[in-house]
Amino acid sequence: MQKNRLLENKICLITGTSSGIGKSTAERFAEEGAIVYANSLNDFNIDVWASQYSEKFETKIIPLYFDVTDYQAVKNAVIRIKKEQNKIDVLVNNAGIVTYEFLQLIDLNKTKEMFDINVMAVINLIQLVTKLMIRHNSGSIINISSIVGDKGVSGQLAYSASKGAVIAITKSAAKELAKNNIRVNSIAPGMVATERLKKIMESSFKEKIENIGMGRLAEPEEIADACVFLASDLSSYISGQIIGVDGCTIL
Repeated sequence: MQKNRLLENKICLITGTSSGIGKSTAERFAEEGAIVYANSLNDFNIDVWASQYSEKFETKIIPLYFDVTDYQAVKNAVIRIKKEQNKIDVLVNNAGIVTYEFLQLIDLNKTKEMFDINVMAVINLIQLVTKLMIRHNSGSIINISSIVGDKGVSGQLAYSASKGAVIAITKSAAKELAKNNIRVNSIAPGMVATERLKKIMESSFKEKIENIGMGRLAEPEEIADACVFLASDLSSYISGQIIGVDGCTIL
């Protein structure tokens, strides 16, 4: 399908691009003409596909390797983008971890780690990136939350709490940054056909497919398409919204 280059020359930073939603979003952004700084935790693990898609779509996917909870490393990455491009148009906060624990089995140390990644790192990145966006009086921030952060679900209290925090961050940041023409929205996926979830579905949650009105898992590319919309000028008057991409899932 011929794309419209909706993100031509936009400078985009996406976290957690080694697989799943993050990788698909980086690929779709490149397909739409963006210059993508793609973050991953592990050195060199996205070099090959970043090079391939850069050539395929005649743009640049530039790997950035850092831990989103290492605040100095994050700051260094943002400084590098500023030096190379003088702006950041789009930030996608996608990096995150998930747990499956019933209330009485929650490990508080694991929960603190999850909040550092899913919540505190998001706040830090928004702080850093908006300093640059404010100078240009424009920008789009997209936070990946989850249907469970909005609706809640049995067996994922801690994870739901972390994604509920992302939703609250989105709504509050949108109000604070609207005067600077910076839009802040969140995509709340339902169950997405990442390799991790497909394995879990096979072993433990086969019956959950019955809760999805459309009768199937989402593809990562479908979440990426929603990101393209929110990153582009097509959504220029949309901010503070939580957009469910869940196939009419009932929890």
